[in-house]
Amino acid sequence: MITNKPVTAEKFPTKRVAVYGLIALSGLVAFFAVNWRFGTGLVLLSLVLALFSIPIRFNPLTVKKLRRFKEIRRGYYSFIILLFLSVLSLFSELFANNRALIVRYEGHTYFPTYSSVKLGNEFGLEGELANAPVNYRELKKKFAGEDQGNWVLMPVVAFSPNENNRYEGVLKPRPPDREAGHYLGTDSTGRDILSRLIYGFRIAVFFSLAFMTLVYLIGITIGCLMGYFGGWFDLSVQRLIEIWSLVPFIYMVIIIFSIIPTSFSIGTRIGILLSIMVLFSWTGMTYYMRTATYREKARDYTAAAQIIGASAPRIIFHHILPNAISTIVTFMPFTMAAAITAITALDFLGFGLPPPTPSIGEILKQGTARLDAPWIVTSAFIALVFILTLVTFIGEAVREAFDPKKFTTYR
Repeated sequence: MITNKPVTAEKFPTKRVAVYGLIALSGLVAFFAVNWRFGTGLVLLSLVLALFSIPIRFNPLTVKKLRRFKEIRRGYYSFIILLFLSVLSLFSELFANNRALIVRYEGHTYFPTYSSVKLGNEFGLEGELANAPVNYRELKKKFAGEDQGNWVLMPVVAFSPNENNRYEGVLKPRPPDREAGHYLGTDSTGRDILSRLIYGFRIAVFFSLAFMTLVYLIGITIGCLMGYFGGWFDLSVQRLIEIWSLVPFIYMVIIIFSIIPTSFSIGTRIGILLSIMVLFSWTGMTYYMRTATYREKARDYTAAAQIIGASAPRIIFHHILPNAISTIVTFMPFTMAAAITAITALDFLGFGLPPPTPSIGEILKQGTARLDAPWIVTSAFIALVFILTLVTFIGEAVREAFDPKKFTTYR
């Protein structure tokens, strides 16, 4: 068995690791003190930087697979783009928000994005505006007209995803207008489409990652146990899986969401939706892992491990599972694509993410109902195709790079 060699002390980048550790530590502080999304973003950023810079010595076959993946430029660049956009989406409030990034007022600097709600009297507003939350877009215009050295820096998209903006005095779709800041227009209730797509992308990507993680955790565990123990255990679990697979998924979603109280928070409803999708999706992975485990169980290295007294969990997770890694890795991008497609379809049907959660499927639903505003459906369609294209290119590259016919761990 080929094992990874530890990184030597001379080559270990101590200074860089210290820098990434400080970024991660600041992220943890921000998680509790500022905003959980901002803190999570800093932690993930430090992990990504460490992953791409620390010279870890992989298994020689793994190095060949990774080198082959990098040679497939279409898939490799798609992975870089998707990873970059995913990390960037954790800081969506810095790109699409109706709160200012920086406010400079009478020699003091404020950072309202991740702070508590500010009232107008804090920035010299009078009358009804003094005790109301600040409209930073209007405050920017006011400071610009006064020319007293005060200024406001707004995000690129100065609108929140759930903010209703009137057009010609009513809530209705507004075509793309660069001067007004609506670069892709607004939807049927006046919400900025680009802002909703930015936040919808974040929800779709991390929802699909959570879905994939849970599906693989359940499917791999049960599939490996079925293949390793076989016999009555294998047959019993197969019959249970067959029965469970006959339960209609869409009907269960409709029934469950029809009885869920509306008083539940958005996070709770999203968690329930994720749980339902996972419960009806893990069965497919068990068959692949069951077959792979049966194949690897018949090899000599498994018999040798059993003879020397290795326990069943050690044989499964330290010997068999690494040899079935090609099956696992190959299906990951396609599982993500399936999750994004499923959540978009459920949102389109009205049984997905609870309103007013930003969602590509919800924008598509609005667009098909308002064909007189073609920018709505066009923006959502292009965004969905772009995301699925990136994931598909990654999946094709991974499947070719990890092809078990070319690379085998044990012979």
